[in-house]
Amino acid sequence: MQESEYNELIEIAIREDFGGNGDITSEAIFSDEKCTADLISKDEGILAGLFIFSAVFKYIDSSTRITFFCKDGDSISRGTRIAMVSGRAKSVLSAERIALNFLSFLSGIATKTKDSVNSALKGGKALILDTRKTLPGYRKLSKYAVKVGGGGNHRMGLYDMILIKDNHIDAVGSISEAVARTKQKWGSSYKIEVECRNLDEVKQAIENKVDIIMLDNMNHDIMKQAVITAKGNIPLEASGNMDIATIKAVSSLGVDYISVGMLTHSVKAFDFSLKIKLDI
Repeated sequence: MQESEYNELIEIAIREDFGGNGDITSEAIFSDEKCTADLISKDEGILAGLFIFSAVFKYIDSSTRITFFCKDGDSISRGTRIAMVSGRAKSVLSAERIALNFLSFLSGIATKTKDSVNSALKGGKALILDTRKTLPGYRKLSKYAVKVGGGGNHRMGLYDMILIKDNHIDAVGSISEAVARTKQKWGSSYKIEVECRNLDEVKQAIENKVDIIMLDNMNHDIMKQAVITAKGNIPLEASGNMDIATIKAVSSLGVDYISVGMLTHSVKAFDFSLKIKLDI
């Protein structure tokens, strides 16, 4: 990510936390005292987001110094010392919650992704993909965390890959018509994926030589038949209410991808603490 992209999010977070008066508690208690603070993990999983954690402290006070003992992608456990923050006490305390919010959110996504990847590999070869079900404004950060956790990114938005969904198909009458209109408009400029609800639609998508077929909310028997029908000639993506309990079984069917909305739309935040002590 470009710094300008996440600095905008930092600015929004600071505005909502500082309001018009700033950190009135720290301003009252401290003047120019210095402190150090240890970033400690209170959870187990995958670390993601150190760059924006650091950027928050620097944005609020450029004199703050951060020393890292871990890096994004590391497996961490309870009690792991991840970083040390040094600077003015009131600056560190003012930035603390905002920085932890970003880090907790992204590490939660990376951890859930890693769990999903491991589940898929126990069953087969399917690559775990994210979706567009992201918190508005946080898509690039969220998809970055998915990559850190070992997953892959589906399309970033509506602009970089064509996905013909059920509503598109129903509106124009058939997969063939939807694909024909798409190719007439864009030629081969973008990959075309088609969402299929049954085996008949899978066969139509194959006949229309699309790039990827999404098996949407199919039961396992139908997905297996779809794999047999595709004969490995077109990548297949399984989608629809995927969770850790079902990913292994779906991967074992022979699909190439499994898209998992929960990675970004309902992730559990990772738990961290910042232990602060004043310099004597």
